[in-house]
Amino acid sequence: MSAVIPAYNEAARIGDTVRGVRSIAEVDEIIVVDDASSDGTADLAREAGARVITLPHNVGKGGALNIGIREAAGEVVVLLDGDLGLSSSEARGLIMPVLENTADMTIARFPRAKKKGGFGLVRNLACCGIHYFAGLESQAPLSGQRAMNRAVLAKVVPFASGYGVEVALTIKVARAGFRVLEVPTQMTHAETGRDLKGFMHRGKQFVHVARVLTGCFFQYGLSRKGVN
Repeated sequence: MSAVIPAYNEAARIGDTVRGVRSIAEVDEIIVVDDASSDGTADLAREAGARVITLPHNVGKGGALNIGIREAAGEVVVLLDGDLGLSSSEARGLIMPVLENTADMTIARFPRAKKKGGFGLVRNLACCGIHYFAGLESQAPLSGQRAMNRAVLAKVVPFASGYGVEVALTIKVARAGFRVLEVPTQMTHAETGRDLKGFMHRGKQFVHVARVLTGCFFQYGLSRKGVN
């Protein structure tokens, strides 16, 4: 069982994220893909007990995931963000349904955000796209915390680039007929607020998700998948 964690400038939390994953008995290896960070992320992840792959230049989340997946040996792989801190231990709730063969891919639902973020435009776009193309009612369309088996990985790799990776993954997995399960967790992460940086981040997300859904239109046309 492998954990793959893409990380870019996550020095503040990566150590605790790795330590949280290490507390999960079922996890045999932890791979942190350091996406050309400049803040010591790689050293801190290594000190916490992860195997670290350091990239010479930034390739983005999807690219980092693709590199990490190629190195992962487990029959089940969990994908986690680097900013979860010790709440990464909650990933066991994602792992067990896949290990027990009650789901092919699980997705973490987070508690309600403590900080006011955007106005829901990105989330609503993602939900609508997943509902239309995958037939799923998703409450966590943008969650990057996922566990999946090798059959799913074989179907979805390589991952899409940019912030649309999660939406593309959900649509591809559901349309292939795999069982998708959203799991409530108590995970926490660094939240973006209603400041310039936060709005810029969500603007990029919106563009990337829209790009993924446009790609789905060209790939699948107006073909909808029945709603579960």
